[in-house]
Amino acid sequence: MSVTRKVQQTPTGTFFVCLPRNWANQNQLEKGSEISLEETSDGKLLVYTKTEAEPQLKETTLGIGPYLSREIIGRYLLGYDVIKVEAKSRIDAGMRNIIKSTVNSLAGLMIVEETTSSMTLQCLMQLPFTSPEKILTRNQASTVRMIRDAASSFVTSDMDLAKNVIERDVENNKFYFLLVRILRTILQNPRLSEKLAIVPIECLDYRLAAGFIEGIGDACVQIASSTLELDGTKLSDELRKLMLELQSTCVEANEQAFKSFFGKDIEKAESVRSMRAKIDDNCARIADAAKDSSVDLLPQVLAAVSFLRQIYEGSVDMADLVV
Repeated sequence: MSVTRKVQQTPTGTFFVCLPRNWANQNQLEKGSEISLEETSDGKLLVYTKTEAEPQLKETTLGIGPYLSREIIGRYLLGYDVIKVEAKSRIDAGMRNIIKSTVNSLAGLMIVEETTSSMTLQCLMQLPFTSPEKILTRNQASTVRMIRDAASSFVTSDMDLAKNVIERDVENNKFYFLLVRILRTILQNPRLSEKLAIVPIECLDYRLAAGFIEGIGDACVQIASSTLELDGTKLSDELRKLMLELQSTCVEANEQAFKSFFGKDIEKAESVRSMRAKIDDNCARIADAAKDSSVDLLPQVLAAVSFLRQIYEGSVDMADLVV
């Protein structure tokens, strides 16, 4: 709804405008009702009713179905505080395990009430949120360590390190979902945008950057999975050296991309793109060195190289956000 109002002035010099009648009626305003005014950093004036000014819990109810896990995640990402799951008769053990597993994958969400036919989930992480910048930085730092450890586990056939990489990605995914929830909440709440000093267009960039980082984490999990497939098979000294060189370049590209994203540094962003020739050459040398490997080793080496290349491409995509 868009309306135009003329600014008026009282004899004492106070400026005022009249509120739209329809808006006032919809919000049950009457003479003497209180509203809240808030000035934004870009000069806008936001008008809130009393109920809008006071945080209200968002609630929703879901029924039992084949896609319940995805529905719970969807409501969580949309910023719902309370999610009730109700069945017509009872919730069986299998479905309860699905609900509990989903809850465990989402930061701040807990089961606060449980009966034979219903379960109530509530996000206990209320306002004010941790800033999106802190969550993104946390995930980025964790992902860099995962790149190093995933490649190292593959090169040294370290099964325990590979399993640790896979476990860490589960925690990263929690923070990824939390970040998406916060960004969506900010877009629906201009007041929160002001408090966290992030404008809507930045929310889009953060969302994209978070997606690239999450994708890089998934590629690390795939490398770790390739390590488990090796089952102790050793790489030649030459392959180990070349793989570590590729890992080092991928880590450098990822770190430079993240710095360029936050610093809006085009020069750093372009430096990430300029690494492509080095990546291509390294991948070609690994493929050549792996030609004489056993039929069990060759596919895993090529797969690991492919996932490292994906990590580089994800870093390029993040750097492109600067432009």
